[in-house]
Amino acid sequence: MTEARVGIYPGTFDPITNGHLDIIRRAVRLVDRLIVGVAHNAGKGPLFGIEERLAMLREETEAMARADGGPAVEVRAFDNLLVHFAAAMGAGIVIRGLRAVSDFEYEFQMAGMNARLNPNVETVFLMASDRHHFISSRFVKEIGRLGGDVGSFVTPRVAAHIAARLEQERRGGGLADGS
Repeated sequence: MTEARVGIYPGTFDPITNGHLDIIRRAVRLVDRLIVGVAHNAGKGPLFGIEERLAMLREETEAMARADGGPAVEVRAFDNLLVHFAAAMGAGIVIRGLRAVSDFEYEFQMAGMNARLNPNVETVFLMASDRHHFISSRFVKEIGRLGGDVGSFVTPRVAAHIAARLEQERRGGGLADGS
């Protein structure tokens, strides 16, 4: 019997976009088990706390599994080195999405560092689809903050979370879960 191929798709997912969901849909076809790893990454100044990002991802991946009839995707938080998280999860594959040449330069460096830290973890790059290659969480947040419609970049559920959070920000509230 062959060993199960476990993959990790890591990111901040602040918020999860249609581009992220596209990578997840495609990644589940490459591995036997996919774990979406949500990085704490407070340094990026997240719009949503870790618990909210986990909840949104679980909501979206569960809806995706029901709609596509595909396998369930496991969603977990991590706050350590990606290669340590991968080892703890029994994963030998890290899946990364690439949108542009600028993504490649950063991801290429990161893949090299990860390979040096743990040569048993292989990085697999998936090119963003032509429908989603321009979407970034940073742009979605900026568009939302400036009153633009983010509906074509995120699911309706995520758009509702964004609208609620931005309204909370306008009223002077911070992150709901304190992170």
